[in-house]
Amino acid sequence: MNQSNLSLTLSQIPDWDWPAFLESLGHFGVDLSLERMQVLLQRLGQPQAGIPAIHVAGTNGKGSVCAWVSHVLWAAGYRVGRYTSPHLVDWRERIWLNGEYISTNDWSQALAQVRDCLQTYAPDEASPTQFEVITAAAWLYFRRQKVDVAVIEVGLGGRLDATNAGIEPVVTAITSIGWDHWQRLGNSLPQIASEKAGILKPGIPAVCAPQTPEVTAVIRAKAEQLRSPLKMVEPLRWSEPQTVHWRGQLLTLPLSGDVQLTNAAVALAVVETLQQQGWRIPDAAVEKGFAITRWPGRLQRVQIGSRQLLMDGAHNLPAAQALRRYLDKYQPGPLTWYVGILTTKDVQGILSTLLRPGDCFFALPIAGHSGTDPEQLAQLAQTLQPHLASARALPNLSALRAQLLKPKNLTEPPAVICGSLYLLGQVMQECLGWDLAC
Repeated sequence: MNQSNLSLTLSQIPDWDWPAFLESLGHFGVDLSLERMQVLLQRLGQPQAGIPAIHVAGTNGKGSVCAWVSHVLWAAGYRVGRYTSPHLVDWRERIWLNGEYISTNDWSQALAQVRDCLQTYAPDEASPTQFEVITAAAWLYFRRQKVDVAVIEVGLGGRLDATNAGIEPVVTAITSIGWDHWQRLGNSLPQIASEKAGILKPGIPAVCAPQTPEVTAVIRAKAEQLRSPLKMVEPLRWSEPQTVHWRGQLLTLPLSGDVQLTNAAVALAVVETLQQQGWRIPDAAVEKGFAITRWPGRLQRVQIGSRQLLMDGAHNLPAAQALRRYLDKYQPGPLTWYVGILTTKDVQGILSTLLRPGDCFFALPIAGHSGTDPEQLAQLAQTLQPHLASARALPNLSALRAQLLKPKNLTEPPAVICGSLYLLGQVMQECLGWDLAC
């Protein structure tokens, strides 16, 4: 069947229960390997082949770098696909094209094509994971949309991540590497770094954020082995609030926090590398692309009732440390915390980093995910910081919403919601009524 007939057939597919389809794949969980993904892409006709890609790995900052770079390329006039994870509110947030999330119809069609492919598998063949299926759907969509370039965020690790199968990068980038996902990537920072450096390709330029010496050594060694030109960047500096100097011009950084000085530096180094390769990216497009970049759930201020809250993922120890530095600088003093943390994370380290005497603490569940039990989380918070003003568990987000909608006491400390991007997405739906993060 040729591509035009295939598109016609897919357009005639009636509404089908794709959420149930994705849910049926969920029990396969995370299983780092390239073999299943390679087989799936082959059977789908290698949709990723020939698409220039920017591939981004790291512990924190991957999504921000992808957001900066994709907006700059879009502003430069390119047709840009972007694939990131996880989503906050809607699955479709993972696949973006020139400022728009994939439409419901295109999303359904891409998943249907993967589903139909899976139905040809023999009973004894290994089934792809949920993430592998969505990654394949993203490549199918980008191929159908004839993108000029795809900006791809690694899901987990790098070397064995589904996004690393068959990808053809023109630049690779590694953001800050820290202690996270050690259960699958290794129990030391050099081991974790080695997995993330697995996205480097022979002869392909690479950009890297500042790292600890032991991590830098691993990445440099990998780059030298592959003869991959490596650029280690230095963080930018604020010239005034939310503004930095770059090549004699001012750039607006709408994403908050000093951590974005590093992420923006990585993104600019990627852009400069592309310019050196002949991509037409005028400085005016860089200025415009940076100014219009949005990346929800990262030091984002929202209004719920009479309260303004700060929402930030802070889903691992390095992210919690970055959040704490931001708060110490811009919002010192007691805080009210609303926190939910996955059991796979360094729960004790995150709480120890964030909490201070006089804080109020509310523990939240994370529906549909392996969140730490709220009662246990509240008890641990009280143990780690015995001088909390209070520590309680809330049974669900309806209780959170009811509390936030109460009249605000003038002496009430500022509020922060953090601990998991999954939690933030659920709060956006329950308390803000968002159907799609924007």
